[in-house]
Amino acid sequence: MAASTSSLLAPASSSCAAISPRLTRSAPAAASVPSPSRPSCPPLRASSGRPLRSRFVASAAPTMQPPIESRVSTVVDVDLGDRSYPIYIGSGLLDEPDLLQRHVHGKRVLVVTNTTIAPLYLEKVSWALTHNNPNVSVESVILPDGEKYKDMVFDKAIESRLDRRCTFVALGGGVLGGYVWLCSCCIPPWLIHLGGKTGINHPLGKNMIGAFYQPQCVLIDTDTLNTLPDRELASGVAEVVKYGLIRDAPFFEWQEKNMSALLAREPNALAYAIKRSCENKAEVVAQDEKESGLRATLNLGHSFGHAIETGTGYGAWLHGEAVAAGTVMAADMSHRLGWIDESIKKRVVEILEKAKLPIAPPETMTVEKFKNIMAVDKKVADGLLRLILLKGPLGSCVFTGDYDRKALDETIHAFCDS
Repeated sequence: MAASTSSLLAPASSSCAAISPRLTRSAPAAASVPSPSRPSCPPLRASSGRPLRSRFVASAAPTMQPPIESRVSTVVDVDLGDRSYPIYIGSGLLDEPDLLQRHVHGKRVLVVTNTTIAPLYLEKVSWALTHNNPNVSVESVILPDGEKYKDMVFDKAIESRLDRRCTFVALGGGVLGGYVWLCSCCIPPWLIHLGGKTGINHPLGKNMIGAFYQPQCVLIDTDTLNTLPDRELASGVAEVVKYGLIRDAPFFEWQEKNMSALLAREPNALAYAIKRSCENKAEVVAQDEKESGLRATLNLGHSFGHAIETGTGYGAWLHGEAVAAGTVMAADMSHRLGWIDESIKKRVVEILEKAKLPIAPPETMTVEKFKNIMAVDKKVADGLLRLILLKGPLGSCVFTGDYDRKALDETIHAFCDS
């Protein structure tokens, strides 16, 4: 299935990659210190007229360079051999038609978006895809909120007789990416999502249906943050916090000092947060594309969080809100196991409170709900629930099923009974 794809993350996404800040000035010095718990990332150096570039290599592969006169201020390369792709980050990138057009290899494009984003950006994206490019035609499908509408993508693709050379563009993120991935895998083209892993929900569990299918590119126009609601921004910050906890202690410490600036949308603070988040995820994906072990650590707090989303009904809590509460529960369990100090548990709670995120599940979540939903979590293997837990100094974690079940029971009871 050799189809071409482009990926756009615009305002309404709650994933950490959708927090797309400006990167026009250098990042704060304190945040660039490499974590002692893992190999440091390649340093970024600005050169005249060229964007900063990070590269995380699984196997050697050529990567595309943005035009010399470009607004792209940072490019993070996710190198996966013939499945490699760039992440373009910068202000005003939707005004650069070449960035998208270079990844369109056929003559037809389908843009998938929703009723929130379409009025804001669909016209601009369609222009970027067709400007001075009369050979390309663009169609769109605008989805209402809700997973029940995902069949609309299939309907549009089939009705329009899209073939294997068409390009799918997901204008948005999160759920939209899952829809586009599903259609592209089953008919002709592709997926979105930084890292190439997507899933869709089932009534019995979050992200129960999914696969790995890499995009042609990810484009993050940081100007779209101007239309992102405050609640969505905070939800995205929950995933940013995760990177510091599992593998990048200096990044976590930087967040502790700069959380107010992040929530206030201070450009430099947001710039650094998106860059480090993308670099951390790109490094993990390059080492473990299909989640054989290391990549699973990106799911810190997600087993508890997915249970909250399923138990409360999808949409009642934003994904990042559920992950925040789940992260506190994971830290609590890690402490009960004796794997982290009390001080780390306390810092987890404090930083999420600073981010104005929940630190406990809703009262409607019972012990029985948690246990029943987590029993079908996608990380269950041979009937054993494997979890991502903090272990050791800040910035260290494990993905394991080898833990005392009593600690899990105590954590669930503690948060439900209180």
